[in-house]
Amino acid sequence: MKTMRKVLTYFVIAAVAFLSAVNYEIFIFPNEFAPSGINGICTMIQYVFGINIGYLSLMINVPLAIWCYFEVSKPIAIRSMVYVGVFSVGLVLLDYVDLSAFAYATENGTSKILGPLVAGVIQGYVYSILMKASAYTGGVDFISAIVHKRDPNKSVLGFTFTINIFVAISSYFVYGYQMEPVILCILYSFMSSTVGERLQKSG
Repeated sequence: MKTMRKVLTYFVIAAVAFLSAVNYEIFIFPNEFAPSGINGICTMIQYVFGINIGYLSLMINVPLAIWCYFEVSKPIAIRSMVYVGVFSVGLVLLDYVDLSAFAYATENGTSKILGPLVAGVIQGYVYSILMKASAYTGGVDFISAIVHKRDPNKSVLGFTFTINIFVAISSYFVYGYQMEPVILCILYSFMSSTVGERLQKSG
């Protein structure tokens, strides 16, 4: 029974990781905005230099996961790397799949706000599942866990807020000196955190 529960947990983590990769391909990339956190930075690097975010995610998260493995929790680090691994590989593989028939992006830019709204809702759902499974999405989550382990009284909200502000401000310059990507980034961040917290509380 315990083994089956463990297998199911890893299966669910892998499933939501792939869902997150699809979410990026359908709602985030076509609407040209950066989501929050480290993946937001990776998304902007992909936009400018064409380096797939899947490779960037692995490069950043593998060292952080190893650090978390030895300093925070081995099970949490392993479960989190399952998410990161499937998410990253999913993005690399989906790069070879034509999802244009499903991608949401209007030709004239109308209703563009719906892209980050839906993406935020989906990612909030992913966050809630991962919290139940005691796993992280990587990036800022790993860093926050390490900081909290070293100093339980130290708040990491300021660090997370700083990263998200950096992503939002950088969006203005990366996406052609426009305010719209900045607003979309803020909207996505708000939706994903709000939905994640509400689903977590509701069970």
